[in-house]
Amino acid sequence: MRLARSISLLLVAGLHAEIIDRIAVSVGNQAVTTSDIDREIRVTALLNRSQPDFSPAARRATADRMVEQRLILRELENSRYPAPPASEIDPILEKFKKDNFASDDDYFRALAAAGIADRQVRDELLWQRRLLLFIDVRFRPSAQVSEQDIEDYFHKTVEPAAEAAHPGQPVTLDEYRDQIQEKLTGEQVDKQMTAWLANARQRSEVVVHPEAFQ
Repeated sequence: MRLARSISLLLVAGLHAEIIDRIAVSVGNQAVTTSDIDREIRVTALLNRSQPDFSPAARRATADRMVEQRLILRELENSRYPAPPASEIDPILEKFKKDNFASDDDYFRALAAAGIADRQVRDELLWQRRLLLFIDVRFRPSAQVSEQDIEDYFHKTVEPAAEAAHPGQPVTLDEYRDQIQEKLTGEQVDKQMTAWLANARQRSEVVVHPEAFQ
């Protein structure tokens, strides 16, 4: 009788766990579960020093971002892009802790309050670093900005804004050339990245389970 009751409780617990941690999105044979999404929200909120948002819209946006992560990871693995060593994020994490917490103890208390672990924060920072390297290697070399592009942006956008902010002061292109080039290059990189992700989604079996976001 006691054994039957124990089995019954285990079955109920199993069903309860299944309901709580259901598949939200699948990318090919990889699954993004509701607990994956909630954990990502908690880690991101801690790094941004903001309150976690578990609303359906926020959870869906996080799921979309995690789908992109899965697609990029598949590309990284298939094309054998170099992965940064885990030690690279040590100074980044230390700076984050120094800027936001009085001590290591305060940092770990914040982790406990958020329901996440130090390893998960490190994994997120390492992923961000790996993503930046992927973008630099995959897209930035083909982003070409001409001198005409720079001049056009200066005359149409920078010059009027600078003159409005500082009337009567001369404004030269050379003062802003590097900033303009970096901005225009970044815009081209973003467009390439967006197009690549759209194509990767089309070539992949991405299945969203709307009921997981209700």
